[in-house]
Amino acid sequence: MKGGTRADRFGIVETIYHGPMSTQSYANHRRTDPLFHRVLLPVVFLTIVGAGVNLGESWGDHERIYSASLILVLSMCLFLTALFARIYALRAQNRAIRAEETLRHFILTGKAMDPRVGLKQMVALRFASDAEFPPLAARAAAENLEPDDIKKAIKNWRADEHRV
Repeated sequence: MKGGTRADRFGIVETIYHGPMSTQSYANHRRTDPLFHRVLLPVVFLTIVGAGVNLGESWGDHERIYSASLILVLSMCLFLTALFARIYALRAQNRAIRAEETLRHFILTGKAMDPRVGLKQMVALRFASDAEFPPLAARAAAENLEPDDIKKAIKNWRADEHRV
């Protein structure tokens, strides 16, 4: 169901922008938010370009220069607002993933996660099944595996349908 709502397993209604994925794997795990990446960012970019052109054409006109420069500044503020909203949301997701995977590691092994495992590695490890997770986490720490290498090493993929 694209663009609709559904109740998740906790009974909370959430909006779905992407529709259900088929079985998630390394080949199809990357996702984008179409409204952000394909609508908002291009519109904001074109607005900044248009505001720059408007400022350039208004440069000699003392009556229009103030409003033209104000439009450009506001357009750039809109871009920064969209960018920071995206960055802050990803940081919040990263904190949640770090907490979830650290707890998951403790539940599965009875030990704390190796401190050499970095955030990007944890984000990649979240796709590993429970059986693969502890040895792959140990290998990631010992060999300092890149996140992409961790994802490629996963045999039984554990889907994450919530991160964008």
